[in-house]
Amino acid sequence: MQSPAVRTTETVTPHPAAVTVDGKGLRALFGSENRVIRTSERVIAVTFNAAWNDASLDSILGELARRRAPATFFLTGDFAERHPAVVRRIAAAGHGLGNHSFSHPHFKDLTAAGRHHEVMAADRALREAGAGRALTPFFRFPYSETSPAHIGEVNALGFADIEYTADTNGWKGTEGGMTVERAVVRAVNALRPGAILQMHVGASQGRTEVIDAQALPRILDALAARDYRVIDLRTLLTP
Repeated sequence: MQSPAVRTTETVTPHPAAVTVDGKGLRALFGSENRVIRTSERVIAVTFNAAWNDASLDSILGELARRRAPATFFLTGDFAERHPAVVRRIAAAGHGLGNHSFSHPHFKDLTAAGRHHEVMAADRALREAGAGRALTPFFRFPYSETSPAHIGEVNALGFADIEYTADTNGWKGTEGGMTVERAVVRAVNALRPGAILQMHVGASQGRTEVIDAQALPRILDALAARDYRVIDLRTLLTP
């Protein structure tokens, strides 16, 4: 497969925090802001956040199915309540489901009780929507705003914090200066063994274009051309 023509003019600086595949499953992930899988293998995890709507979900699921590539979808509880059929579709397609809070607030602005509610209300919404066995004990902070104390709170609730090595920034849309080309470049520049890539489903109010859905085929082509394999984050739960 030929490498897609991309210009690596934008840079992405990987975060030093790491997920380990050598520990004892879930608890090996506790106490950490996990932004990369610690491995020397040329593997990458693909993830999507969803809080707005399900625009371009068909395209994303279709492309993942065509490539037989697993992904983890981090949904807000509010999204799950509004789109229970989407939750079931993602689960039926064999992908993992993660917790992205209930209403996507800034956690630093909440009390401990408020943060507890955001996590557990989202978990309940996902379960009631039909997540079933696709539901993972993975949590991703809104805006990726983490702190050791907040991570400890999430861990105490039984969730590991899973963040990302790089975001394509496709969620910004053309209004925010993003293009499909730039999204692909950001993904390619982030490539390293164990990278975790973040993309988004849907579009914010007033927008219909989903850059990440358009970029996904080119990103997967670029991974394959560079001998990277997409792995399921749920493999981290097995010692």
